[in-house]
Amino acid sequence: MNEQIRVSPIRLIDDLNNQIGIVPTNEAQQRARDAGLDLVEVSPMERPPVCRIMDYGKYKYSLKKKQKDRGGREQVLKEVRLRPKTDQHDQEIKLNQAKRFLEQGSKVQFTMLFRGRERVHPDIGVEMFRAIVTTLGDDVKVERPPKLLGKRMTMVIGPVKH
Repeated sequence: MNEQIRVSPIRLIDDLNNQIGIVPTNEAQQRARDAGLDLVEVSPMERPPVCRIMDYGKYKYSLKKKQKDRGGREQVLKEVRLRPKTDQHDQEIKLNQAKRFLEQGSKVQFTMLFRGRERVHPDIGVEMFRAIVTTLGDDVKVERPPKLLGKRMTMVIGPVKH
């Protein structure tokens, strides 16, 4: 912007969005100073480069504001840990916790930890995960099916967008 623009000539757009045409850089800088604004290079890869007369501070502020508005709610991955021997009542508590996370719009990763001889029965974990998905119903979709990696089996579910 301003004196950092070394290329001459440039294609100029004024502060009212009118195309002025191709002008020398020093003339464009003088026009920007007269208007009390900045000369900003908006398309440096074009030949000749496109420059616009604008208030650079206001432009940066509006870009930051747009970025913040567009962001919306960030998707978060929450984790619920289980064991093959987790009691039915404890499973229900974990399931209610997962429902709350899903209602908030977060994805939930269920992690089943196997210890000792439990590792030879991964089918118990798969059945428990199937029961969880059927209990949660049509409000969720399985984003990553149950997968066994070493001592732990994981499954990721997310809320269904209506």
